Amino acid sequence: MSGSVFMVDRDTPAGVHDHVDIEFDSGKTLRFRDPRRFGSLHWSKNPLKHKLLRSLGPEPLGQEFDGEYLWKRSRRRRVSIKQFIMNADVVVGVGNIYASEALYYAGISPRRAAGRVALQRYDLLSTAIKDVLVTAIAAGGTTLRDFYGGDGEPGYFQRQLGVYGREGEPCRRCDTPITAIVQGQRSSYYCRRCQT
Repeated sequence: MSGSVFMVDRDTPAGVHDHVDIEFDSGKTLRFRDPRRFGSLHWSKNPLKHKLLRSLGPEPLGQEFDGEYLWKRSRRRRVSIKQFIMNADVVVGVGNIYASEALYYAGISPRRAAGRVALQRYDLLSTAIKDVLVTAIAAGGTTLRDFYGGDGEPGYFQRQLGVYGREGEPCRRCDTPITAIVQGQRSSYYCRRCQT
């Protein structure tokens, strides 16, 4: 989202959206800034058992995340495939932009019901999710408005977007205009010809 955690000198004045400072003996302060107030800070001796974390799905770049995992979790699910892969109880870290991009590269319509996707297509999707995330991380993330990485630099993945934010523009594969729809109160972008 739009929050950030970063290091500052202890005497750096807090801004209006700076909500938590953790001071260190080194003279540095770890500062939590959250303009939209979506984030929170919790102290836990065992974070994996915390009620906000214990039901989370696997990391998409971890070994347990693959097409078979997605396929098994999706059986009898009527929710759209896009909403399914954005559900943190299924897999963490696949946000709106990266879900649209991964579905594009896997050739799967975001409208398709998760339970109606074959194992082979889930294999393609899990690989696409990993590829999109690795590429986005290497590019520093996606800066559409106000995202900056931990180094204070904007991300450059938006320059490589295949479908996200490209409504009406030609598909990079087939020249069909990119379509935008709303799913779960989020914008979804896809190519009606390339994604079935």
